[in-house]
Amino acid sequence: MSYIEIRDVKRTFEDGQQVLKGVSLSIERGEFITLLGSSGCGKTTLLRSIAGLTGIDSGKIFIDSVDVTGLSPKQRNLAMVFQQHSLFPTMTVHDNIGYGLRFKDMTKEEKERKIKEALELIELEGFEKKYPSQLSGGEQQRVSLARGIVTDPKVLLLDEPFSAIDAKLRKALQIRIKNIHTSLGITTIFVTHDQEEAMRMSDRIYLMHNGKIEQSGSPMDLYLRPQTAYAAGFIGHYNLLTADEWHRACGAVVSDGHYAIRPESVYISGSPWDETADHIYMQGVVRQIIYQGNVIRYSVAVDDIEMDVDQLYEGREELKRGDRAFLRVAEEDLIYYKN
Repeated sequence: MSYIEIRDVKRTFEDGQQVLKGVSLSIERGEFITLLGSSGCGKTTLLRSIAGLTGIDSGKIFIDSVDVTGLSPKQRNLAMVFQQHSLFPTMTVHDNIGYGLRFKDMTKEEKERKIKEALELIELEGFEKKYPSQLSGGEQQRVSLARGIVTDPKVLLLDEPFSAIDAKLRKALQIRIKNIHTSLGITTIFVTHDQEEAMRMSDRIYLMHNGKIEQSGSPMDLYLRPQTAYAAGFIGHYNLLTADEWHRACGAVVSDGHYAIRPESVYISGSPWDETADHIYMQGVVRQIIYQGNVIRYSVAVDDIEMDVDQLYEGREELKRGDRAFLRVAEEDLIYYKN
């Protein structure tokens, strides 16, 4: 049995909405798992069910071979970090971190050692006597994280902890949490709607859609080999075309279904390509140019179909809005999904 087993978990809200539709997954000890999906897909409900904060209608939840389905949150020995920091405003950083240790059978010296180690992990030594109001949002979230890990939980649950933090600080915290996870080896379940965040942090991703697991695997598995049209549309910003759109774009004989291409798999030129049998060719007009650091994203109108093309900026001459653009795609980079 895996360290965490979720077996056919179902949950319907009072308004009749079935938010979890028989979800099953397994997590190994020490893994960093991400539940990824858009709002309303069921990822936070699943996380709260694992924590014991939300009940389930049917199914089983096992942690370390113990059936915890009917146990209270306290009995499960988990730590959860929420979107909001939820720190006690009248307590110092030291006391906020040590709050959970009040219920542990430990000496005062042991508790002080644990608090000191947690402060070192989050790199906030010297902040012990400060209050939450004296901290930045990122610092407050680090204190919230320390408060969770100081009690040595079996599992760390993170519910979109970066959602209220600016982009630059968010990336720094992602790296910090990943380093802490690696250092402690603690099994971690992370919830986010941000696919770049999930790709950056996860050992494995469970992509959720409409109350079910749409696809699971390593970040690169999901990025390079999406198994459904939904996964292709959510992960990696694929160009996703219907059979009719694909036929109009390149004139190919097609079957009903969807065709997906990653933007970086499309090559662009201001001149026609020398055609070969193992490539597909299209042409259109550049409608939009977006600079993304060392990558230029061209939005090309092929007939009335928008195709995104990502190209590394290497000092070459750039196309401009309104220019004629010639596109080339290797057949091996085309993914087809039946309806």
